[in-house]
Amino acid sequence: MELKIYMFDTMQLAHIIFAIIVLAASYASNKTGKLTVAGAITGGAVALLIYLGTGYIGIAMLAMFFLLSTLATSHKKNEKRKLTGEHAEKRDARQVLANCGLPAILGLMALILPGNVVLATILMAAAFASATADTLSSELGTVYGKRFYNIINFHPDEKGRDGVISIEGTLIGLAGSVIIAVIFALNFGLNSVFLSIILAGTIGNLIDSVLGATLERRGYMGNNEINFLNTLFAVIACGLIIFL
Repeated sequence: MELKIYMFDTMQLAHIIFAIIVLAASYASNKTGKLTVAGAITGGAVALLIYLGTGYIGIAMLAMFFLLSTLATSHKKNEKRKLTGEHAEKRDARQVLANCGLPAILGLMALILPGNVVLATILMAAAFASATADTLSSELGTVYGKRFYNIINFHPDEKGRDGVISIEGTLIGLAGSVIIAVIFALNFGLNSVFLSIILAGTIGNLIDSVLGATLERRGYMGNNEINFLNTLFAVIACGLIIFL
């Protein structure tokens, strides 16, 4: 019987190691109460698509979004629970897709069309910048905001309601966009795209508030749909900024 020896090149080995890491991270996310079982499975699939399409820079942005979102959601959770009546920390598959579904699609696009990896990474950064800005501004703005306004008419409004913003929350969201843009710049350098990502993330975050004050308050859309749309508008805004 002929003995066959299979050799793995460096790239194959890296893929195998990453797959093991993703499985371990998904398991840990579920066991620590951060993701439901479906959320952990979906998160693992999202991570694989992002990695296969854009490599470690995409994963770095995903990891930073997840880390900052987890910390912001957990921060002063009892205070936020008193405000809303409930404050769930465990995210399900729909919530994962709402925030990271578009980056996963962009990762798949980069995988299928490898000539567009850089563009896909730029647009992915815009999506993560918006998702991060939205999460931080809503979770931390509620805690640290001083005055709250309806984004449509800028009249004083009740904190915690859909479409209500504060200066503090908006600035915290801006900081989130900057962090994602910095991760992008560490790989591609500091250039005009850096500012485009920050601007697109801020636009997506503000549009999220507009949609919350209009469609979500009236029951036409839920939070998951609004979250997906804010990343979509950020991607569109980023594309228009860099091409026009």
